[in-house]
Amino acid sequence: MARLAPKILNLSDEEREQLQKLINRHNTPQQIAIRAKIILMASEGQNHRQIARNLDINRQMARLWRNRWLETEGQELSVFQKLQDQERVGTPVKFSMEQVIELFALACSPPEDYGRSISHWTARELANEIMKQGIIESISVRHIGRLLEEAELKPHQSRYWLTPPCGRRI
Repeated sequence: MARLAPKILNLSDEEREQLQKLINRHNTPQQIAIRAKIILMASEGQNHRQIARNLDINRQMARLWRNRWLETEGQELSVFQKLQDQERVGTPVKFSMEQVIELFALACSPPEDYGRSISHWTARELANEIMKQGIIESISVRHIGRLLEEAELKPHQSRYWLTPPCGRRI
């Protein structure tokens, strides 16, 4: 059975020059440099097996990046953008931005306003209160901690009578 030759990859002189610059630059991430080498070798007529052997990668990787490059033809993307990973689909967002903002507002207010006899909010207390209010149906203490850390809110280190965690003065 005859094997099909890989699709021809034609590069403009400008693209070839930009790929070579990416390869030669010292601060180019290795994965981008390897992808640039794959594209250059493919444009020179090398097949997937030859590219894989020369770069010590597998044929699937050579095929993947040749095909991705061909898919981007005609699109207004830079050479660097063409060599980037595609957006990955993750799990859907579980909480709306409004719910997260309400959590932050809760973390910025004194616990006494909510009938809590504690000096400062903990992730566990925040999780209990936000579920009690019906803002969020279910949330883990660890997730509360991650959200607060991303927002750089530290209710456990604040004295509400001096400086609330959200930074406003009283």
